[in-house]
Amino acid sequence: MDAPSAQLHLEIRDAIVRSLATRRPLLHHLNADTSWLLQIPRPASAIKHGSRIYYNILIDPWFVGGQSDVARWFSQQFHAMESAVKSVAEVDELARQVEILAGWLRSKGRKSIQIAGGETETLIDAVAVSHEFTDHCHRETLLEVHRDVPVFATEQAAKLITSFSHFRTVMTTPTFTSESPDWRDYSLLPLPSWLSISRLTAPKDALFYHSALLITFATHPFLPTTPKKRSSLLINGDDYELISDSLTSEAAECVVYTPHGISHTALAPIALANPPLHTLAFLHGLHDVSIGAAQQLNLGAKNGLKAQRTLRAKYWIATHDEVKKGGGMISWFLRRKIWTLEDALKEARAEAMAEADGDTRMGGADEFEDVRFEEVGNGESRVLE
Repeated sequence: MDAPSAQLHLEIRDAIVRSLATRRPLLHHLNADTSWLLQIPRPASAIKHGSRIYYNILIDPWFVGGQSDVARWFSQQFHAMESAVKSVAEVDELARQVEILAGWLRSKGRKSIQIAGGETETLIDAVAVSHEFTDHCHRETLLEVHRDVPVFATEQAAKLITSFSHFRTVMTTPTFTSESPDWRDYSLLPLPSWLSISRLTAPKDALFYHSALLITFATHPFLPTTPKKRSSLLINGDDYELISDSLTSEAAECVVYTPHGISHTALAPIALANPPLHTLAFLHGLHDVSIGAAQQLNLGAKNGLKAQRTLRAKYWIATHDEVKKGGGMISWFLRRKIWTLEDALKEARAEAMAEADGDTRMGGADEFEDVRFEEVGNGESRVLE
């Protein structure tokens, strides 16, 4: 490497290290569709014993090969763009490199376990699966994950994953409701007490197609704290370390992940949460996809705007918008409208002005001024500051 290249390499590395020093969550888009790695920084009480700095949640992994629901003649799809990450082993390596750059990887004295046929340690702490459909619950990809990693999945997906006879722990994600508004009540072992994984559902959605995963965590150093004693188990390779968290954050941050979209009215439990929840990231696609006029699949950008107005998320990030290759009978009836955020905003502003009867003093259009949208491409990452 020549001197200018070496200097550029060092500058890029230093910039990454400075970003990691913020101790904020990291979000990695693993393909062009809807597979993600969410890295949540552990609180000081968890890392002071030598554990890793990030808690790693793998979401809806599908990297290579096809997916089919019902039968191939009915629906068969393949990624149109090669996934940036092609295996669970590569997800592990990504997490490992982040740990190295953050300066917190401690490998001495830690046992290794078998994963994907090699002698290495998995850094994946949990898997979250949003739906039972195979573009979210992809058997071949999930079987690459070490069996000791707990899986949190919606009811039908949990049944399917249990039938694989691979994972030791498969948990059904509980539904977060206004009747039980404390996010800490949804922190099921073996999750640490500062983290919960639940879901939001919409009324009259019998198949829970338009639902959302709700990943909640209290790791922000400036949020107020309140005593909340509880023992929790953290996976540290194949070792289990008992940690007592005497303090957890009262208010918490959350990531709302809804690959097919969710009605803005179904997000009310977040607004009513007690202790309060602050939405850090909202993952909702822009494309409007339906099967003819009979079934709405992906709700698209216009619904996303309504949901974002409710959540006021710091980041709105598109997901599940890959136009995949495929066939089968269902492809004859698929209808897709590709929205841009600009087009959706233009239409929403026009509707708001019409509702205000042209009176700009009513501020209808101004509601959209603070919409923050991030396009995170295949293989790209974001620090959620």
